[in-house]
Amino acid sequence: MKFFSALALVGSLLTGAAPVAQAQHSASPYHTRFAVDGPIILGLGATSAFGLYRVQQKSGLSDAELAALNKNDIPKIDRFSAGWYSDRAQTASDLLCYPTLVIAPALLALNDNVRGHYGQVVGLYIETMLATDALFTTSVGNIYRYRPYLYGTEGGGGRSGKIATNSFFAGHTGHTATATFFAAKVMHDFNPGYAGEPFVWGAAAVIPAAVAYFRIEAGKHFLTDNLVGYAVGATMGVVVPQLHKVAGRRGLSLMPLQGLNANGYAYSGMLLSKRL
Repeated sequence: MKFFSALALVGSLLTGAAPVAQAQHSASPYHTRFAVDGPIILGLGATSAFGLYRVQQKSGLSDAELAALNKNDIPKIDRFSAGWYSDRAQTASDLLCYPTLVIAPALLALNDNVRGHYGQVVGLYIETMLATDALFTTSVGNIYRYRPYLYGTEGGGGRSGKIATNSFFAGHTGHTATATFFAAKVMHDFNPGYAGEPFVWGAAAVIPAAVAYFRIEAGKHFLTDNLVGYAVGATMGVVVPQLHKVAGRRGLSLMPLQGLNANGYAYSGMLLSKRL
């Protein structure tokens, strides 16, 4: 399954690149400045590093604490996977996640319009990935949620390790979603309406979903951990490039606003809107 998902993204991006292979290099749809984005990247990197430091300060569970764990304390939506554990599924999630983090942005270089601004795109990808990572490390560094496999008997020495409390939220799923949705978003912004776009977005959605499936089967994360990870990754993958769009910096409008609220009181003010 992991290989089919990876091939889907490869094929989709290749299909999307073909119609513009002979096109002239277009202007970048993004506006980036080292003086602005450089400090942001450094700040996000520092936040991620501090989150990792917090993870190192966590402590694992004692044998008595492990024995006291009860599946009934888990919300019903997550309870079905309590006690699951699979080395095979963990390996599958690793093999699907880590290569995608490199392959997804690398495939963008196959598109002529993107390739002409690939340095900018790589910098934007790093910033986007660090945004997800800052949220992830801050979460796992400060939130204690026991991994599903702790509610079973498997897991070996990992049952008492520090990372056994890092269930919220799912980092593999979040980072994979960031990579795939970023690639789909950049392809769209450089080539609006290109042939094959629905397949690219479809692959972008399916691959992190497959990672989430394997993380649940491996006993590493509950369903809700993966839903949050997916949402965070997809949001960062789309929103960070959108915030850098040149077109997004235009279209500001200011207009008077007045009316009556639900209690019958009049209000007035100014409405500032920005086209996304």
